[in-house]
Amino acid sequence: MAEVQVVEALLFGDHEAKAAAAEAVTHLTNKQRQKLAENGAIPAIVSMLHAPPDFKSLESAIFALLSLAYGSERNKIRIAKAGAIPQLLNLVQSQIHPLIDHVIAALLILSSCSANKSSMAACGAIEILIQTLHENNSTQAKLDIIVTLHNLSQWIPNILLSCASSSLIHLVNQSEKSSKLVEKSMGLLENIVSSSEIALQEIASTTFGIRALVETVEEGSKHCKEYAVGMLLMICESSRETYRGMILREGAIPGLMQVSIDGTKRAKASAKSLLRLLRDCSSDFRSERSKNVVLEQVMGEIDRGEMRGIEVGMVEEMIARLNM
Repeated sequence: MAEVQVVEALLFGDHEAKAAAAEAVTHLTNKQRQKLAENGAIPAIVSMLHAPPDFKSLESAIFALLSLAYGSERNKIRIAKAGAIPQLLNLVQSQIHPLIDHVIAALLILSSCSANKSSMAACGAIEILIQTLHENNSTQAKLDIIVTLHNLSQWIPNILLSCASSSLIHLVNQSEKSSKLVEKSMGLLENIVSSSEIALQEIASTTFGIRALVETVEEGSKHCKEYAVGMLLMICESSRETYRGMILREGAIPGLMQVSIDGTKRAKASAKSLLRLLRDCSSDFRSERSKNVVLEQVMGEIDRGEMRGIEVGMVEEMIARLNM
């Protein structure tokens, strides 16, 4: 279908003609799609999102909008101004499968445009996406939701910070700690926790919150470990007497020692700071003198900056002795 025919069909065609024209949009070049947008095609495509339910029309419209939005900030703004965001959110809530993943992908692309963020938040996108995080089983959809929430994090209202942090720590607890999903979740979670005492307390008070962070320190990717150590440090600093014991009881010290040696630069600094906070009361939870001696030996070397990558094997041996 030629470019002119696509525009005419979208603007003046019947139901079937519009669906065929929307499908044709995905086969056009970027230059042709830009001309379509300039000629008023976007509102016509958006109108297909709230037409009488028709899987084929919805599918064609969603893919057409994805094609038009990709790589074009101007088209992202046009799509939002045409009223697509409320319609896409309605589709998310209706849980239409298998289109739900594509709808969420469209919201992600629109949220990447600074001009759209406040209007997305005003439409209730944050509440709906947090809820959908619980309900959707697709890993890709969860990833897209987390990135979208990260894009909108500046607009998360205080009333939703606790809910958002709770949802994310549940997701981390249930997922493979080395997965990309957990890495994205941890990045967003640390971003929320660092700016909200409410969210920090939610993570610390959740029965498995500290355990999930400790497990991530042990099993996560380098960036996951960095985020997890950072949050454990914030938790401990917020109320050392309340949380040091909880962190120690989850067996955090071996993982923290390992991170202090081979983690990222920021993770190393955070791990060393947290280990110093935990060391003061470690004897309360490790009654065996030999373990305390090992811990003090390692901590002394960490404090003096004597641990190097070549000595990782020795650290692993010490960690094994702590776990005996």
